[in-house]
This record gives sequence, structure tokens and C-alpha cells, in this order.
Amino acid sequence: MLGITMVKTNPVYLVSPTMLGITMVKTNPVYLVSPTMLGITMVKTNTVYLVSPTMLGITMVKTNTVYLVSPTMLGITMVKTNPVYLVSPTMLGITMVKTNTVYLVSPTMLGITMVKTNTVYLVSPTMLGITMVKTNTVYLVSPTMLGITMLLATLLTQYERLKGVQSSGVMLNFWLVAVLCATVTFRSKIIQAINEPSTVCVFRYTTFYIYYTLLLISLLLSALSDQPPLFSEASKDANPCPEIGASFLSRISFWWITGLIVTGYKRPLEQKDLWCLNSEDRSQRVVPQLVRRWNNECLKVKRPEEKTLYSPKKAPRGERKEGVPVEESEILIMKTPQKTREPSLFWALCLTFGPYFLISSLYKIIQDVLMFVGPEILRLLIQFVNDSSAPSWQGYFYTALLFVCTCFQTLILQKYFHVCFVTGMRLRTAIVGAVYRKALVISNAARRTSTVGEIVNLMSVDAQRFMDLITYINMIWSAPLQVILALYFLWQNLGPSVLAGVAVMVLMVPINGVIAMKTKTYQVAQMKSKDNRIKLMNEVLNGIKVLKLYAWELAFKDKVSAIRESELRVLKKAAYLGAISTFTWVCAPFLVALSTFTVYVMIDEKNVLDAQKAFVSLALFNILRFPLNMLPMVISSMVQASVSMKRLCVFLSHEELQEDSVERRAVAGCSDSISIEDGVFSWSRNDTPTLKRLSVHIPDGSLVAVVGHVGSGKSSLLSALLGEMEKLEGSVSVKGSVAYVPQQAWIQNATLKDNIVFGQEREESWYHRVVEACALLPDLDILPAGDGTEIGEKGVNLSGGQKQRVSLARAVYCDCAVYLLDDPLSAVDAHVGKHIFEKVVGPQGVLKDRTRVLVTHGLSFLPQADLILVMVEGEITEMGSYLELMARDGAFAEFLRTYANKEQEDDESEEGREEEEDTEDSAPKRGLENGLPAAVIGQNLTSTSAVRTEGEVLGKKAKNAEVGRITEADKANTGRVKLSVFWEYMKAIGVVLSCISIFLFFSHHFASLFSNYWLSLWTDDPVINGTQPSREMRLGVYGALGVSQGIAVFCYSISVSMGGILASRYLHQSMLYNVLRSPMSFFERTPSGNLVNRFAKETDTIDSVIPSIIKMFMGSMFNVVGSCVVILIATPLVAIIIPPLGILYFFVQRFYVASSRQLKRLESVSRSPVYTHFNETLLGTSVIRAFGEQERFIRESDGRVDHNQKAYYPSIVANRWLAVRLEFVGNCIVMFAALFAVMARESLSPGIMGLSISYALQLTASLTWLVRMSSDLETNIVAVERVKEYEDTEKEADWRHDQSSLPPGWPTAGNIDIRGFGLRYREDQELAVRNITVAIPGGEKVGIVGRTGAGKSSLTLGLFRIIEACEGEIHIDGVNIATLGLHELRSRITIIPQDPVLFSGSLRMNLDPFDGYSDEEVWRALELSHLKSFVSGLPDKLNHECSEGGENLSLGQRQLVCLARALLRKTKILVLDEATAAVDLETDNLIQSTIRTQFDDCTVLTIAHRLNTIMDYTRVLVLDKGEMAEFDSPSTLITKRGIFYKMAKDSGLV
Repeated sequence: MLGITMVKTNPVYLVSPTMLGITMVKTNPVYLVSPTMLGITMVKTNTVYLVSPTMLGITMVKTNTVYLVSPTMLGITMVKTNPVYLVSPTMLGITMVKTNTVYLVSPTMLGITMVKTNTVYLVSPTMLGITMVKTNTVYLVSPTMLGITMLLATLLTQYERLKGVQSSGVMLNFWLVAVLCATVTFRSKIIQAINEPSTVCVFRYTTFYIYYTLLLISLLLSALSDQPPLFSEASKDANPCPEIGASFLSRISFWWITGLIVTGYKRPLEQKDLWCLNSEDRSQRVVPQLVRRWNNECLKVKRPEEKTLYSPKKAPRGERKEGVPVEESEILIMKTPQKTREPSLFWALCLTFGPYFLISSLYKIIQDVLMFVGPEILRLLIQFVNDSSAPSWQGYFYTALLFVCTCFQTLILQKYFHVCFVTGMRLRTAIVGAVYRKALVISNAARRTSTVGEIVNLMSVDAQRFMDLITYINMIWSAPLQVILALYFLWQNLGPSVLAGVAVMVLMVPINGVIAMKTKTYQVAQMKSKDNRIKLMNEVLNGIKVLKLYAWELAFKDKVSAIRESELRVLKKAAYLGAISTFTWVCAPFLVALSTFTVYVMIDEKNVLDAQKAFVSLALFNILRFPLNMLPMVISSMVQASVSMKRLCVFLSHEELQEDSVERRAVAGCSDSISIEDGVFSWSRNDTPTLKRLSVHIPDGSLVAVVGHVGSGKSSLLSALLGEMEKLEGSVSVKGSVAYVPQQAWIQNATLKDNIVFGQEREESWYHRVVEACALLPDLDILPAGDGTEIGEKGVNLSGGQKQRVSLARAVYCDCAVYLLDDPLSAVDAHVGKHIFEKVVGPQGVLKDRTRVLVTHGLSFLPQADLILVMVEGEITEMGSYLELMARDGAFAEFLRTYANKEQEDDESEEGREEEEDTEDSAPKRGLENGLPAAVIGQNLTSTSAVRTEGEVLGKKAKNAEVGRITEADKANTGRVKLSVFWEYMKAIGVVLSCISIFLFFSHHFASLFSNYWLSLWTDDPVINGTQPSREMRLGVYGALGVSQGIAVFCYSISVSMGGILASRYLHQSMLYNVLRSPMSFFERTPSGNLVNRFAKETDTIDSVIPSIIKMFMGSMFNVVGSCVVILIATPLVAIIIPPLGILYFFVQRFYVASSRQLKRLESVSRSPVYTHFNETLLGTSVIRAFGEQERFIRESDGRVDHNQKAYYPSIVANRWLAVRLEFVGNCIVMFAALFAVMARESLSPGIMGLSISYALQLTASLTWLVRMSSDLETNIVAVERVKEYEDTEKEADWRHDQSSLPPGWPTAGNIDIRGFGLRYREDQELAVRNITVAIPGGEKVGIVGRTGAGKSSLTLGLFRIIEACEGEIHIDGVNIATLGLHELRSRITIIPQDPVLFSGSLRMNLDPFDGYSDEEVWRALELSHLKSFVSGLPDKLNHECSEGGENLSLGQRQLVCLARALLRKTKILVLDEATAAVDLETDNLIQSTIRTQFDDCTVLTIAHRLNTIMDYTRVLVLDKGEMAEFDSPSTLITKRGIFYKMAKDSGLV
């Protein structure tokens, strides 16, 4: 586009200056000038004088016969006839031409050159010195300059030392140049001394030799690194990164990481081998910078908005009549700017990372220019081979020059990549940190718009996109620059015919533009499907227990598969597009070459394609291939990043909680600890208010009970006090610090102790008091490592009651002024509830002087409350003390009368004593409550009699902490990836398809090689009478080979992509099936983060990364082999060199891959905890905010990210280390190919030599690429390994048996016969339940009671075969359940589980996922479960969308939904697992009456905490320590005065 072309014949001399330069052309009768970008041309024949002044230039044309040239707007045109030569200047140039003699003046941008004939005087002032040269004699004025230079060098050295620089690049280069210059003088002086001893001046010689020696010493010293200066801060890192102290040479060649790589080769690397991050890469440095800049951006945008809030207030000053319109108009005017611009995340990122990143652009420019040195030297070499008179030293000089340039280019390029990758790494750290910080302050309304899955995706996928883009972003300007340079050199080589090639390229661009746009739409669609799939998987994994109990796995498997299929359809479309795009880009360079050569040989008989033209052009075309291949990649990468940028921007712009909604300062002279004035609250600004007209004043130190029906707004009231809700009106103030116990306990994946201490200082005595008060001592006894036991994710190895007590202990421990307790007593049984109320919450409890707000359904505690708030539909209808409210005889009194038992307060005093004893011996049995005691490891529970002294219990943490670990961290595999994994992947693709793909690859490369070989034969054709006779035939074959290449490319691209999609479908399906088939114990052991990681990250890798890596791997492998073959054919001598270099290459590669693979594994293993912690935080934001622990959690998250980057940083440096060494191997091959060609120049034809060296020049890139790809392939194929991992884990029994022997409609009667039944949770544990033998006839109602941990839930788990029996058997209607398929069993009996789990989706889907019932039946079930009025009030009725985990329904409503599920299934056997723990007494009664009426003829088993629910049951089974203690009707048991009597007495029922 900017190039300049010259044409020459008889009497013409042509000079062509620089890229911006000026051209002149001269001949006898021609003066021609051709104008500029806008120019206009005129042509006339015979005699023409034309003057056309254009807007920018003036053109004059004079001559006898002229044919004219018309420069196009950007291009250059040439035209020639007999006596005409044409020049067309560039956009800025001016041309002068004069006849006979030519004087040329070309002022370049930086210097002025003068040339005169005969004698030459040259003055070139350099930046550091002035040199003068005159012919004949040379005088040197250098001592002064030398002195000044050395002085400067001294000062610079000293300055750098003051700055603390340990090794200076500037100085090293300075000494190197000095030594090189001195060496020339050194040689001359020695020659002079030998040849003309008489002229030697001893003094001068001596001083010079001393000077030379000192230079050498300086050079040596500057290559070493100094000690760190004394004033540098002492490094606190245990394992600091050696980069800081490395010398300049070590840095540019990345030598400093060699130690780590050697270690990694000897043994697999471990976490402890990794260095600490450099301080400028750490989260605490990087994240705040980005957050600060982003906040500035947001402020810029917000300014106009604020005016809309304030401006209306000014208006009413005028008269009332005018005031109103003014106010309106102001609002209208001011609202417009709000929408004008979004805060720009891009700009914030640029400001944060731009300055450092700009360095890379500088490196890139240097590297781009150096790329073109290779082809130029190749041209000189071919010229040298052709010209037999040229002296040999020229050939050797060119070879050395080629080697030095390629090595320099290598170092520059790797430095460039290093800067890019480090920037990418910091970028990811910053984005993850910003997202985490935002997630802690985001408002509830905004939380609802982005699910946990989406937010985690922002961290994992989108941050990764930015990292990938950073590496390529410079190509945006670098690619066009390379193209322009390549075209310029091509023009010089082949003249105007290049335009044909340019035309082909220009045509390619729009085609690829279209493809890129389509790809973007597919990308967005795929991300959407992926988000949905991960979200669904997240829920499936969280609610897996419910899925198993209901036998719903298949319904959800189909839901996931449906989303997956739509995702794969998009992938398939994208694959077809990708194939077209690959086809165009692989064929582009060939088509360009073909069209250029065709035009070149066709336009003129005399144009001969010789080796120099053909192979220099080919080398340039190969350079062209890279930018042209990269551009579409960069564009698609930018497209992906822009999608990610939008998503991040939206998330970071979400509204945050109002900081000021709750005033925390104490109001002077006010004794109220909490006060709300006229409060109106809603969950988001545009919702209807949830709480209305609240006015409450709570004095210091009082105990306030909040009661009301399900959904009346009790929990919302606490949220309002915490500032979690939007305050629409009124004011709230809370005095002092706040502790909060949520309704559903939030437990961290940490030790029990850390969960309670929650980041506070640990005080032993206080800790003991808290643990004791919260009734946790017996639990510590049971847990394998005492309070050092690790609690699984979401507290899987604690029962519901234990979780609640831990949550309470955390609040009590932190010792705050105000306690907000959201129903902490519902999940524990009456007896423990009483203990906790007395010891913690009540008037004598640990918290007696604090303000306590207790939401409760337990009526027995109300008389002790100072104040009772009765809530109905979001309003407080009554408030007062218990006696006042009773006296008032309002709704509250009515409520109590219905439910309370009058004998409640009887003989409290006498009971007190018994209670004490009770606590002692019943407490230790609490481990197995609710069937999740995955942590009870082999202790003999029966032996714990009385509670030990505190010290003894806590002393158990001396027990090996390993015992207490249950979750398995993601393990890093070690060693090489097994071949079996590749074989698995090939099988997943299909072996036939794999072989076809490989064959297509082979044919493509064979065609490509052969076409170039054909070209070399063509260039060696003899020239007869200035033409080559057989050129049509040569051209035809060349073209045909090209076409076959294209076809092969297209086919292999399609076959690999299709294979990849087949494989990823198969792998995902089998993984999904295997995970769903796993037993419950598997999910308790495996953190959900690991599983989600498999479904998100690993699946994404298999979907999109592996196929493209395989394509590139195969491509570069064939390239390397092909290049070596060609070089060997051309110069057989290279055979001596290739084996040793090959061995070196192999060693470097193995060395590198061993470490790189392990680093990659460590990195991916340390990535899971980042997301697990993030997931955990999102679930517990309200607790974290209530306790004010945000800072600590941010620190923890930053720590985990840094821990992850600690493994990532060495892996990028190892990549650079490898590249430098491999490119060196490649550069050696180039050098030897050239060297042997120079040595054998007599026997070599220029064509073969050109072919060999142009292939050698490509080899370096292919070699590096091959290792990069082979290690990428190894590291990424690990995804397949990890996905296959779950095939070998244990599985449940079959879901269905082929020939089912079950009678239809079984069970018909509902008889349950349990014979000698026992089960255990793990192999190494004792039986949790043993020798239970019970016969329950159909239709009986049986209550199951027992102290916490007596094995009540375990029994039901055995009935559903969630845990298989160890001994004995259970028969239902005479069928042994162990012989049935699990689904056959589970779908025929129904449970209402303890934790009501809902899935996101419509309400109808939650009730009936298989769509097996009609709408009427569904409505009927809702009516019976008392939800009909609620559901029919919803806008979408049955299609009401439940949010993730059903969070937009209250806990009680969710419980009722579970009841509706049971009513729909209506099986003969119903199990209630503490189903009514979370609902108030009224709802409880409704549920009980529904069950009594609807399940009248069914067998009902109820696990009860509230004994009043089972007093009218047929029989009660009392369990104690996993054995059956009593079994009879309630009345009989009470008269027996056994365990049941004691429990009933505790509950105030007798």
C-alpha cells in the first residue's frame, strides 16, 4: 500500500529511498510525475503537456511519447511502453527527475545523507561521539570522547547502585559494544606490529592493551549479579523468587528458573517448591488499583444522576402554581444524561495495566522488523551461490549474520511474551478480586439477577478470556505492519504482479469478518447454555439427597442433557464455520503465491521465475501467513473478551446495599438498643413492601420474642435490622455490634473450632463456656478429632441440630451487644432446646445482659420474654409482655389457647434436678442425629458415660487431625499422562474417524511439500532465449497441488471438530450418569466445587480446547518432519547435525514437560479452592456482613488467588525458558543448513538451496509450536482423565431391574417388616443402628423418637436404601427391598425430608418433574397442603419461577411444597423426617390434620421432635443408642415410666 516500485531499462538509473521517501526516475526523453492519494491523471500521446494541480500535489508530465499512469487512491500503478518508465510516488512524496546526471537528495526522518560522485565525504554525528573520516589519512579524535564516556559509565553505574539495581542491562550492552569496537583496533595493532615493527609506539601500545584487558574484565563483571543492597527491605518471604536477584543475562534467557525445572525433572514438583509471588503481582497490590480506578469511572457516570435526586427540592420556592411544572421539567431534563454512558471497565483496565503493557509493544515493533531480515539474507545467499566469482567469506558472513539476527529476534520475542503473560496474570488477579469484593456488597435484588453459577463463571471463564486476549492484543496493529512490510519487499522482488496476491488477501478479509461475526453469536448462545447447565448442575449437586429419595435422577439427567444438546448444536455450527475459516487461512498463502507467480510469468514472456525470486517470495509469503492467520484469532478473541467485558461490567455495576440504612451510632440519652421508626422495607426498590408500618423500640438488655405464622415476615424483620433489605421509609438504629444466627445455619468448610471462633482471638476459658452452653461438649466427644474435626462443605457431616448449635456458638463467642436469632431452636429436640434456652438465651443464660431478638415457634419460652412481637403479613399487630398479651385476650391469646398445654409450668423445680442428670447421660448420643454422621469414626459411643472434664474433651484435639478430615481435596496426579487416556479419547471420537483425520493431515502436508519441491524444479529449468519453455505445464501442476491441499485441509478440519463434539457428548453423558449413580457417601466426601469444576472447566476444555489443540499439534508435527526431510534432501551433510540437535531438543522438551505438566496440575488443583471459597462466601454473605468480617474474607480470598497464581507464574516462565532454548536449536539448524549450502555451493542448484533455507527459516517457529502444543495437549488431555475419574468410583445398586417381579401397584397394604436390621455409615465405623426387629401392619401410624443421635434418621435412610443394610432385612408387603431396583423402591414410598429442597424452575416442575399428573391433581395437592391461596395469588400461578434453592419462598412454604409433593405421589408408605420443625404450630397442625385425613389408609412413620404431634399415633418406637428401647402405644409407654415418659415430661406433655 505504501510501497514503491521501480522499473529499469536501457538508460535508466533508479533510486528508491525509504518507506516515506522519494523516488526519481530518469531517462532521455521522459519526465514523469504521478500524483498523490487524491491525484488526477491525464494522458496524451505524441506530444502531451499536462498540468493537473490536485488538492495536494502538482503533476507535470512532458515527453515525446507518453503513456500514462494513474495512481489509485491508495495503490500504485505502473505502466510501460517503449520509451516510458513510470514512477508513482507515495502519499507524501515529491518526485524530481532530471536528465543525464542524477543527483539524489533523500532526507530521511532522522538524518541527512550526502553523496557525491568520485569522492565521498561522510559526516555522521552519532549520539555519543563524533567521528571524522577522510580519505588517505585517518585522524582519530577519541581520547577525550573516551574519557567522557567512561566518566558517564561510572556515574550511571553508581546511580543504578543507589537505585538498588542488581544487574544492569544498559551497562552490559555498553561494555559489549566497547569490547567489540576495541577488538577491531586490537587486531589492527597486532597486524601493524608484525608487519611494520618500526612504526610501533610502545607507550600507546601498552596503554591500549591494559585498556583492552580492563574492558574484558568489566564485561565479565557486568554479566554477574550484585548482592542486594543493604538498604533494601528484608524479604519476609519464606521462599522468595530468584528473579529479583538474577543477572541481566539470566533474565533475558530465563536462566533463573532452571533450578525449579531440574527439580521438577528429578521428582514431581510440590506446593512447597514454588516461590512466593513478586510483590507487584500480589492481590493486595493489584486489586486495589483496579477497584480504585473502577470506582472513579462509576463516580464520573453517577454525577448527573445525583442532580435528579436534589433538583426537585429547589423548585417549590417559586409560587405553587409555577412550582409544579418547573419540578417536572427539571426532572425530565436531568434524567436524560443518566443513560448517556456506562462506566467503562475497559478504560479502568487500561489505566491500571496499560503503562506496564506498553513495554511489550516496543518489543513487538523490534521483533516485527527483525522478521524480514531472514528473507533478505536468503536473497543474498542465493545471489552468492549463483555468482561463482564471489569470495567465500561473504557466504560465511551471511550465515553468521543470519544466526545472530535470529537469536536476537528470539530473545526479543520471548521478552515480549513474558510481559504479555505477566500482564494477563495480573489482570486475572484483579478481576477475581474485584468480583469477590463486589459480591460481598451487592444488594439482594441484584443477587437475584445473577445466580451463584453465573458469578463463579465471571471468575473462572471470563477472567480467563482476558488472560488469553492480552497475549494477542498487540497483533491488532502488528499484523497490518507485518503485511505492509512483506508487501513492500515482495514488490521489490516481483514488481506489480504482487497486486494479484494482494487482491486475494483483500478478498479473504470480508469472508473471515462474516465468519467472526457469526462465531460471536454462537459464542454468546453457547455461554448462555453453559451458564444454565452449570446452574442446574449446581442445584442437582446441592439437592442430590432429595433427588435420590424421590428417585428423580432421570428427570434431571434429561433436563441437563437437553441443555447440553442445545450447547452441542451450537458447537457443531461453530465447527463448520471454523472449518471454512481454517480452509481460507491455510490456503490463503498458497493462493497468494499461486496468483502472484501466475500473473508474473504470464504478463511477459521474458519474466523468468528463478530461485531468488521464487524462494525469497515464498519466505515472505510464509511471514505473511502468520499475521493473516492471527488476525481472525485475535478478532474472535476480542469478540469473546468483549462479551465477557459486558458481563463483568453489568455485574460490577449492580446496585449495592445501602450503607446507611441502619444507623450504628448510639443516640445520646437513649436507652433503646434497637429502634425502628415508621419503617417500610422491601427486598428490592421496585418490589411491593414486605414489611410495613414498623415502629419498635427495644430497650437495652431485653429478650424479645417474635412470633407469627409462616411467611409473616419474621426473618425479614431481622434482615431489615441487619440492613439487608431496601429501606423505603423511616429510620432504623441499632446500638453496638451485632451477631446473627440465620434460620438455616451457614457452616464453613473449616474445622469446628474455626467455625466457632470465626476469626476472633481465641480465649480458652470463654471458648469452653460457650461450647458448654451451646450443648456442644457431647458432640466434641463424638467427632473424631474433637473440635479439630474438619466440617465438610455446607456442614455435610453435622446433623441439622449440630449445625444450628455451631452457628449459635459462633454468635455467642463473638460477644456482641445485640443478638438477632432466627429460630435457632427449631432444628434441635425439645430437651436440647430447653438446655440452650436456659444456658444461652434465657434470663439466666450467658447472654442475659445483651439485647436478644429471638424468632421462635416454641411457645414454652414465651413467658420468659420481656417483650413479644406478634407479626401478621409484614406488620406488627400486637406487642407487649406475655402477661399483657394474655390479659389483652387478642389474637395472641387465642393462638396460645389453641396450642399450648396448660401443664407446661408444672413441677418445674423437681424436673430441674432430673434434667441435670439427663443432660449428662443422654448427651453423648447426639452424633447421629438426622443421619449425616459421616464423621463418627469408630468410637464406642456406649462407653461415654458421664461428661468428662472440659480439658479432657478438648484435649482430644491431640488426636490425629487427619482423622477429622472428610472432604477430599482435588488431588494432583503426578507423572506422565498415560497413553490409555489418549486411547480413551480416541475411542470416544471413534477409531475410524481418528484414522481418517490422520490420513487427511498426511495428505495435506504431502501435497504442500510436493508443491514447493515442484517449484524448486521449475526455478531450475534452463532459460532458453530469455524464457522458460515448459512453464504452462509447471504452473498447471503447481495449481493442482494447491487445490488438493485445500480440499484436504477442509476435510480434516471438519473431521477433527466433529470427532471432538462426538467425544465431548459421550464423555459428558457418561460423567453425568456416573455422578448421578454414585451413593450419598460420595457426595459427602467430594466438595461440590470439584464436581462443578468437572462439569464447567474440564467439560469446556474437552468441548473447545482439545480439538483445536489436536489440529495445531498434528499440523506442527507434520511441518517439522516435512522441513527436516527437505533440508536433508538438499544438504545431506545436515544429517550429521540433526541427530545431536534432535537429542538436545528431546531432552529440553522432556525436562520442560515434566515440570510444566506438574505446574499446570498444581495450578488447577489450587484453582478449585478459590471457587469453593467464593461459593461458600456467596451463601453466607448475610452472616459475614452481620459480623463485619468482610475484610477477613477478602484477605482469605486474595490469599487463595495468590496461592493459585504462585503455580501459574512459574509455568509461564517455564514456557519462555523452553522457547528460548528451542528456538536456539532451530536457529542452529538454520545456521547449519546455510553453512553446508555455502560449503557445497558448487554442487547445489540455487532452487534446492532456496527450498532448503526457506524451510529451515520456518522450522524454528514450528519446533517451538510443536513443544508448546505437545505439552498443551498433555496438560489439557488431563481433563479427559479427570472426567473419566468418576467411572471407577463406587456406584449404587441398579436403578431398575430388567424383568421386574413386582406386582403392579405394590405396595398395596403397606406392611413393613424389619428383621434384625443394622447399618453403618462407613466401613471403619460401628453400626449406627443394630438388631432392630419391628413389624408394622399396613395403615398404622408410628412415631419414631429418641434423643438426638439415637439413629432415627438412619432407620429411614435404610428404608430408602440410601445406605445399604449391613445385617438383617426389611420386607414391605412381603417383598425384600434389597432385591428391588432403587427407583422401583424409592418411587413407591414417599418421604417429606428434613431440609425442604426446591430447584430453580417452575413450581409445577418442582412438584412433578416427570409431568405425570394433570393440572387438576396438582391444584388439588396444593389445596390440601394449604398453598392454594398463595399460589393462585402469584402472577404466573403454577409456572411461578422458583429461584435457586427456592430462596424466594419462605422455609415454611418450602416445607409445604414438599408436603404437596407427597400428596401428589400418594403412596402407601409415608415417612416424615422432622418435617414440621421449621413451621409454626398452626401450620404444623394443618399439616398433621392433612396427613391424618389424606393418608388415613397409609402407613405413616414420623420422626418427631415435637412429641405432641405423635401422641395420638398407634404406636411409638423409641430408639436409644441405635437400638430399639421401647415400642408400644403412647399411653402404655407413659405408664411404663421409661425413656418416653422422661421425654414427654421434658416437653411438658405429662
